[in-house]
Amino acid sequence: MAGSGGKKNIVPCLVWVQQGCAKQNPDKVSLNKEELQKIIQKTQNELDDKADESEEENARDLDGNTQDSEDEFESAMRKAENMAASIKHKKAKQTVKRKHIDENDEQEDDIVKKYGLDDYDNEDLRKSSSFDFYHPREQRPSANSCHIILSFADPYITLKDDIDSDDEDFVLKPTDNLLAIGKVTEEAAVLEVHIYNEEMNNLFIHHDYILPTIPLVLEWLDYDIADGQKGNFVAMGTMEPDIGIWDLDVVDSLEPVAVLAGTKHSKKKKLKKKDALVDGHTDSVLDLSWNKNVRNVLASASADHTVCLWDLAEGKVVSSLKHHEKEVQCVSWHPVESQSLLTGSFDNFAAVVDCRSPKENVKKWEFDGEVERCIWNHFCPFNFLVSTDKGLLYEVDVRHSKPLFTLSAHEQAVTGISLSSQIPGLLVTTSPDKHLKVWDIQDSKPSLVLSRNLKLDVLHCVASNPDHPFVFAVGANRDFKVWDIRESAAVRRHFLTRMPAPMAAECAEDAEDLPGDAAADAMENLNMEDEEDAAEEEEMLAGDRGESKTSKLAQGGDKTGKKKKKKKKKKKVPAAKGE
Repeated sequence: MAGSGGKKNIVPCLVWVQQGCAKQNPDKVSLNKEELQKIIQKTQNELDDKADESEEENARDLDGNTQDSEDEFESAMRKAENMAASIKHKKAKQTVKRKHIDENDEQEDDIVKKYGLDDYDNEDLRKSSSFDFYHPREQRPSANSCHIILSFADPYITLKDDIDSDDEDFVLKPTDNLLAIGKVTEEAAVLEVHIYNEEMNNLFIHHDYILPTIPLVLEWLDYDIADGQKGNFVAMGTMEPDIGIWDLDVVDSLEPVAVLAGTKHSKKKKLKKKDALVDGHTDSVLDLSWNKNVRNVLASASADHTVCLWDLAEGKVVSSLKHHEKEVQCVSWHPVESQSLLTGSFDNFAAVVDCRSPKENVKKWEFDGEVERCIWNHFCPFNFLVSTDKGLLYEVDVRHSKPLFTLSAHEQAVTGISLSSQIPGLLVTTSPDKHLKVWDIQDSKPSLVLSRNLKLDVLHCVASNPDHPFVFAVGANRDFKVWDIRESAAVRRHFLTRMPAPMAAECAEDAEDLPGDAAADAMENLNMEDEEDAAEEEEMLAGDRGESKTSKLAQGGDKTGKKKKKKKKKKKVPAAKGE
């Protein structure tokens, strides 16, 4: 099952929600006219502030370039012209400000008229199909000008009392998983919440949220900042230093329920070490990890070279770790030891920190290349996995200084690594080389089981389903895909003895690839325009069982690349593509 496959639907991050953690019947937001007016005004003010900052930076750049390129006389003339322009701009701005102050009531009236808020509480008009918050076509703002406006056409807000014909799909079943996806389209950045049901073989979008900036990472947590009770939330890191927390049990939200605020500084101003990170990050948030053993603790990795430890009960940073010299790309709490934190950085180092005394207890390992991802091996708590931008994969035992193995896993960077939630040794990796690979790393002896071009262009991330050990979600440049890798006969055969008994019995009689894994399925979006695509088609028709040069580096690889005659399957055919 996959997304729409559009070229402009980039999915840089995604995260699963375990069954039973979401509300059976999610809540819906109902905003009154005053609340909606405040949100519109706040968004417009933020856009105005960003425009002013951009103008100031452009003015400084222009002034600096002039001084470098002109002689003293011409520089003086240019400065005078800039000063005059600045004075003129300042006066115009003051006039605008005075107008805003003097005509505050009139401005509020304009907002009310502009967005039709006078009729917002009119139930008859809201049920009318002709009532719409959009402007006429010629007056509509661009998608880049104000993303918040796009959400006003949300059917749950404008028609919140209507009875949805798909009410049954809105109510969650006990066997449903949620899949939260950060997506960037041509129109806007969005957070989509999909429902996946393995028993019914379906995948569809449940609700979504419009975002003001590009999402980079999502992390699920059950801690409610309001009262510490259990809930259903995702923390989101973006290009901004702030961390937004969204309640997935509330649809139609225009804002996160809480924001862990960073500190914004001008790009031209260099921070002193003592001034950095008093209140949070100063640059993009690249990764997040929630501590399942101490529920009120969240760790965040940032491009500002630091890791922050947040107390969610207080909503503030309690510790700032500065053991890396470059951008910190990944962070992961130990699955059992609540004090142990794994971090990875562009400085080529991964580190394990004892957060009870983070300055003294830091152990580092150096790798060949910038660290892309690092995760703990939850089947072997002493071990962790690290991938780099050179396509290398390592497994490390924290008790030793050298890796247990080094594997050339991909031709390009390994941007996604994920262990199965229940099958020991089952590892899936993804890369910008467009391939997903399935590995067996049992006993630290890696072998390649499957290599597959998913036809989704560059692959960004991968995550394993917490309830179904062979189901993985992959984010890419062309949307996303949810794939039960048991569709591959090679996977079924290789991991048959490690499956739970009912699952093993179901798969035992399937000796060939299932229809969903056949070449016809992969060829659906195949563009036969070059020799590479033709070769890939031939490879898929032959079984595409990973007999590549990388498999030679893995010991005991499962050689199943021979083409075999298909026979009728007894296992049910996987569902068709989703949204």
